[in-house]
Amino acid sequence: MKTSQIHFHTLREAPAEAVIQSHQLMMRADLIRKLGNGLYTYMPLGLRSYRKVESIIRQELDASGAVEFKPTVIVPGEIWKESGRWESFGPQMLKAQNRQQQDMVVSPTAEEAYTAIMRQGLTSYKQLPINCYQINTKYRDEIRPRYGVMRGREFNMMDGYTLNATEESLDESYKAYAAAYLRIFKRLGLKVIPVKADTGAMGGSGSEEFMVESDVGDDTLIICPDCDYAANVEKASCKPDVALDDSGNPQTPTSQLPEECATPNVFSISDMESFFKTTSRRFIKALIYRVINSSLDLSNAPFCSDLKTVKEGNAIFYPISYVCVLIRGDLEVNEAKLAAALKASEVCLADSEEILKIAGAPHGFVGPINVKAPILQDNSVNDMHDAITGAGKEGFHLLHVEPNRDFKAFLSLDLRTVVPGDKCPVCGGTFYSRKGNELGHIFKLGKKYTQSMGVSYLDENGKSAVPTMGCYGIGVDRVLASIVETFHDDKGIVWPMSSAPYHVAIVPIKYSGAMKEAADKIYEALTRANIEVLLDDRDERPGVKFNDMDLIGFPVRITIGDKNLPNVEVKLRNQPTAQLVPLENAAQTVAKIVQDALLALNS
Repeated sequence: MKTSQIHFHTLREAPAEAVIQSHQLMMRADLIRKLGNGLYTYMPLGLRSYRKVESIIRQELDASGAVEFKPTVIVPGEIWKESGRWESFGPQMLKAQNRQQQDMVVSPTAEEAYTAIMRQGLTSYKQLPINCYQINTKYRDEIRPRYGVMRGREFNMMDGYTLNATEESLDESYKAYAAAYLRIFKRLGLKVIPVKADTGAMGGSGSEEFMVESDVGDDTLIICPDCDYAANVEKASCKPDVALDDSGNPQTPTSQLPEECATPNVFSISDMESFFKTTSRRFIKALIYRVINSSLDLSNAPFCSDLKTVKEGNAIFYPISYVCVLIRGDLEVNEAKLAAALKASEVCLADSEEILKIAGAPHGFVGPINVKAPILQDNSVNDMHDAITGAGKEGFHLLHVEPNRDFKAFLSLDLRTVVPGDKCPVCGGTFYSRKGNELGHIFKLGKKYTQSMGVSYLDENGKSAVPTMGCYGIGVDRVLASIVETFHDDKGIVWPMSSAPYHVAIVPIKYSGAMKEAADKIYEALTRANIEVLLDDRDERPGVKFNDMDLIGFPVRITIGDKNLPNVEVKLRNQPTAQLVPLENAAQTVAKIVQDALLALNS
C-alpha cells in the first residue's frame, strides 16, 4: 500500500479533551476521529490495528474450541424482561420502540440474547456444552464517556458464552477461556495480571479480571508480594484483624448497659476520637444505605414486611429498600461488596430525610439499637466489645455497646474496603496496590439466566434439568487503546509487531529517480515475503515524513536517500539508532526482523 492510497491527516497537537496518552496519540495519528460524545470512528490505519487485535482474539478462541456466532445488536426487550434486568440494569441501557410499539434494546451486553438463541433446539445433555462467542458492537449510555475508545458509549466486545450440564464442565470451560486470554494478551505484547473480581450486575458465583497496570487505570488492584493473590479492590478480602482497645490489647466484653452521653457538635470519626480521647477502633460506624433493585430475599428481614416487590419474568426484586450498615470506625464500607451481598443494581448513601425517618437522628448520630432497617454488619464488628455508637438521637452517643447483646444483625459478612498495608488472607503478606485497566473478564454465571429464562434439557436419567452458564468478555477497543497506552514515547506510538497497522514503512527522501527504483524494489520483495508494507510516496519534506512515521509508530522504517545508496537505512521504532544495509539485502534483512518479532510474540 502507498500513502497516496490512504486518507490520513496527522495532527501536531492533540484535541484539548484528550487527556491520556492513548487518546491523544490515536487522535494525532488519525487512527480514530470523534463523531459525537463517546462515539469514535476508526480511520483506515486505526482499523487495520483494530482488525489485528480482533483476529488474534478469534484465532485463539477458535483454537480453544469455541465457535463464533453473530447475534443482532438490536434485541427484543421481552428477553430482558424474562431475565429480570429490564428495570434493574439501569440507565446505561438504551431502550427504544419500533413502529409496532415493541420494546427494543441496543445491546449493552448479550447474556439474554445468547440464552434466548441457544435454548432453541436444546433438548438433551448430549448437546452440552455449547460454547459460542461473538465479536460485536455494544452500547452503554455512560454518564461521562472519556479517554477515547478506552471508555466510549459505543464499543466492540468479544463475548463468549457456555451452557454446561455440570459445575465440573463449567469449570473446564472457564479454565479454557482463561488460558486463551493469557495467550491472546501474550501475542499482543501485554503483560496482564489475573485478579479476583466483583460480578456486579452480571451476577453469578465467581469472576476473574485480566488487568494491565496503568497510571490512568479505572481500577485499583490489591496485590500480595508473597503469593499469587491479586484482586480488584471491589472484591479484595484481607486477613481479619482483632479490634484493639486503647492499650493495644483485644477488646473485652462489658457487663455495663448502654449509657447515653451528650456529644454536641460531634459528627465525624475524627470528632469522636478527639471528644472521647480514644482510638477509632472503639467506634461502630452506622450508615444508612438506599438499595436499588435488590433481589435478595428480605421477606424475613426486620422492617421489610411492607416492601414493594416487582416481578419481571421469573425474577422478583425490591425497587427500593434500606439497610443500616455497621463497620468498625477505622474502616470504610466497600459499596461493590454491599451491592453484591444485596444482589442490587446500585447502593448509595440515603439522603438526610431518609436517614431521619429510618434512624431517628441525622448522620453522625445514627446507631444500631433503634434503627428501623435490617442491619448488615461487617465482620470487623463481630469481635468488638464495650463499643461507642450513635444513640439514634441528635447530639448523643451511646457508651458500653455490646454487639449481639444490644442489637442483632440480619447478616454478618465482609463489607470492608481493603487497603495497602492490610494482610493477605492466603499467606499473611502485606498488600500493596496498583492502578489498572480491565481488558478481559470471565464469569461463572451459574443458573441466573437459564433459570429465569426457562432453559431446560433432559439429563442422563431422562429428567428435566437446567444448564449452568459461563460468560467471557474482552473489550477489543480497550485492548487496542491499552497497547498504545503501554507502548509509546515522546515521538508517538511504538507498536508491537503483532498489532501495527503495517510492519514496515518505506520512506524515500524523494520518490523519484534512483530512490523510487530502490523503494519499489524493496516494496515488491517484502510484499512477496508476506510482509505488510506502507510506501510513503508523498511529495513532502523528509522531516514531515519521518515525524508522521514515528507518530503512527511503524515497527520498522527503511529510509532511502541519494547519499546512502547503494545502501539504505533500517531503523527499528523501539531502538535509538539505525543501521546501513546494502540495498540487495534490505528486504531479506527486514523480513527476518519482522518474522523474528512475530515469532517471539506468538511463541
